[in-house]
Amino acid sequence: MAKETDNKNEFDLPEKSDEQHEWARQILDALYEHYPDANTALNHRNSFELLIATILSAQTTDERVNEVTEELFELYPTPEKLAEAEREDVEQTIRSTGFYRNKAKSIQLTARKLVEEHDGEVPDTMDELLEMHGVARKTANVVLGNAFGKNVGVVVDTHVRRLSNRFGLTEHKKNTDKIEKDLMALFPREHWANLSHLMIHHGRNACKARISEPPEHPICEEYGVECECREMRE
Repeated sequence: MAKETDNKNEFDLPEKSDEQHEWARQILDALYEHYPDANTALNHRNSFELLIATILSAQTTDERVNEVTEELFELYPTPEKLAEAEREDVEQTIRSTGFYRNKAKSIQLTARKLVEEHDGEVPDTMDELLEMHGVARKTANVVLGNAFGKNVGVVVDTHVRRLSNRFGLTEHKKNTDKIEKDLMALFPREHWANLSHLMIHHGRNACKARISEPPEHPICEEYGVECECREMRE
């Protein structure tokens, strides 16, 4: 892990001031204090299940994915089984996740690629994962961070994007690539995978997208510099 911590230059990250790093450290400490057990909400027993579950999680909730994958992995517990399944059967199994035809195609093509090119094993590098169908950088970061303990980026979902702005950690509102680079530059590499879990937990539990009244949460009160809930308190 020390090797990861010491080598961030490979990512061409923006320069950050000492004050910005200190601000990020305070936020990280506060998040760890309030969410010490933060982890991925996607149920999985191995890297294959996590990869498929993450592909299915696009445009739906983790809760819905967990309901679907319980049956999916009972029917098709290995890449071989999933690759050989009838497409219509896979579609019906994952139908409730939305966009089920495209998702069924993606997970079956990914399973086939795992079998044909990786001996049925999920690869543990960013480049190899990005070659999988339905896998973009966010999905690859989820798999690498949670299945392999590799910190090569930060998962930027809707919660992480929103909180990054409300905490004043980035000036980019929608560009997830630039937001990720800002977060990677600000936080120690060994915390990149956990950072997204921490932010997602806070976003789901307290600092939500729509705010009708200021959340009574010490992190929001102290660090929500760009948050409309702070304006409401003032």
